[in-house]
Amino acid sequence: MAMTAEDVREMSDDQIAERMLELREELFRLRFRGSMMELENPQLPKQIRREIARMKTILRERELAGGEV
Repeated sequence: MAMTAEDVREMSDDQIAERMLELREELFRLRFRGSMMELENPQLPKQIRREIARMKTILRERELAGGEV
Protein backbone atom coordinates (compact mmCIF):
# COMPACT_ATOMS: atom_id res chain seq x y z
CA MET A 1 0.00 0.00 0.00
CA ALA A 2 2.69 2.50 0.97
CA MET A 3 4.17 4.36 -1.96
CA THR A 4 7.79 5.35 -2.17
CA ALA A 5 8.89 8.85 -3.12
CA GLU A 6 9.95 7.52 -6.53
CA ASP A 7 6.42 6.17 -7.11
CA VAL A 8 4.93 9.54 -6.23
CA ARG A 9 7.36 11.42 -8.47
CA GLU A 10 6.18 9.34 -11.43
CA MET A 11 2.61 10.56 -10.89
CA SER A 12 1.18 13.77 -12.32
CA ASP A 13 0.07 16.60 -10.04
CA ASP A 14 -3.59 15.73 -10.67
CA GLN A 15 -3.00 12.08 -9.81
CA ILE A 16 -1.24 13.08 -6.59
CA ALA A 17 -4.08 15.41 -5.62
CA GLU A 18 -6.65 12.70 -6.30
CA ARG A 19 -4.67 10.14 -4.27
CA MET A 20 -4.29 12.62 -1.39
CA LEU A 21 -8.06 13.11 -1.33
CA GLU A 22 -8.59 9.33 -1.17
CA LEU A 23 -6.07 9.02 1.66
CA ARG A 24 -7.66 11.84 3.65
CA GLU A 25 -11.07 10.16 3.35
CA GLU A 26 -9.57 6.84 4.43
CA LEU A 27 -7.85 8.52 7.39
CA PHE A 28 -11.17 10.09 8.43
CA ARG A 29 -12.89 6.69 8.31
CA LEU A 30 -10.08 5.11 10.32
CA ARG A 31 -10.29 7.80 12.98
CA PHE A 32 -14.04 7.33 13.22
CA ARG A 33 -13.72 3.55 13.37
CA GLY A 34 -10.89 3.83 15.90
CA SER A 35 -13.07 5.86 18.24
CA MET A 36 -15.72 3.15 18.16
CA MET A 37 -13.50 0.10 18.43
CA GLU A 38 -9.91 -1.06 18.24
CA LEU A 39 -8.29 -0.98 14.81
CA GLU A 40 -6.83 -4.12 13.27
CA ASN A 41 -3.63 -2.26 12.41
CA PRO A 42 -3.10 0.70 14.76
CA GLN A 43 -0.11 1.84 12.67
CA LEU A 44 -2.24 2.44 9.58
CA PRO A 45 -3.24 6.06 10.40
CA LYS A 46 0.43 6.91 10.93
CA GLN A 47 1.37 5.35 7.60
CA ILE A 48 -1.39 7.28 5.81
CA ARG A 49 -0.32 10.59 7.38
CA ARG A 50 3.26 9.96 6.26
CA GLU A 51 2.15 9.14 2.73
CA ILE A 52 0.14 12.37 2.57
CA ALA A 53 3.15 14.32 3.86
CA ARG A 54 5.38 12.66 1.25
CA MET A 55 2.99 13.74 -1.51
CA LYS A 56 2.78 17.30 -0.19
CA THR A 57 6.57 17.48 -0.08
CA ILE A 58 6.92 16.36 -3.68
CA LEU A 59 4.24 18.81 -4.84
CA ARG A 60 6.13 21.59 -3.04
CA GLU A 61 9.42 20.50 -4.63
CA ARG A 62 7.77 20.74 -8.05
CA GLU A 63 6.34 24.15 -7.22
CA LEU A 64 9.75 25.48 -6.21
CA ALA A 65 11.49 23.90 -9.20
CA GLY A 66 8.93 25.47 -11.56
CA GLY A 67 9.69 28.92 -10.21
CA GLU A 68 13.43 28.61 -10.90
CA VAL A 69 13.07 28.37 -14.70
